[in-house]
Amino acid sequence: MSLASLLSAEQIIPEMKATERWPAIVELIDLLVSLQKIKAEDRESILASLKQREETMSTGIGFGIAIPHASSDRIDQVVASFGRSSSGIEFDALDNAPVKFVVLFVVPKNQFQTHLRTLASIAKFLNDRGTRESLASAGSAQEILGIFRDRPQK
Repeated sequence: MSLASLLSAEQIIPEMKATERWPAIVELIDLLVSLQKIKAEDRESILASLKQREETMSTGIGFGIAIPHASSDRIDQVVASFGRSSSGIEFDALDNAPVKFVVLFVVPKNQFQTHLRTLASIAKFLNDRGTRESLASAGSAQEILGIFRDRPQK
């Protein structure tokens, strides 16, 4: 499942306000709630699932990338949001470097294979240095979305 198929320009924050891991996750979840991709009454439950996952191990995978993710019985299709931070977010990443790109996604509880495939696809896509450089220099949410659409995703 590619980022282009999961995101619209409205689901992208070109410059995040958060400077730390948990506020960054909340910022991206609140965006999905404001867009009615997640029901307001399900916000806390989904945040709890994300927090539980982060407490196991940070989803900051290195190279300035974090992919917070969880499964939830409160949704019936994959929802995602993307945030960029020029200054970097303290995410307790595996390489201890600040995170510049945060891809948050939530998968329905019973879709384990979708969860794994989505995670692998996002990690592989962002592993490309050229892709990260293009994302860093994009001027708007629309431009960021264009990068997700135009670059091949395996």
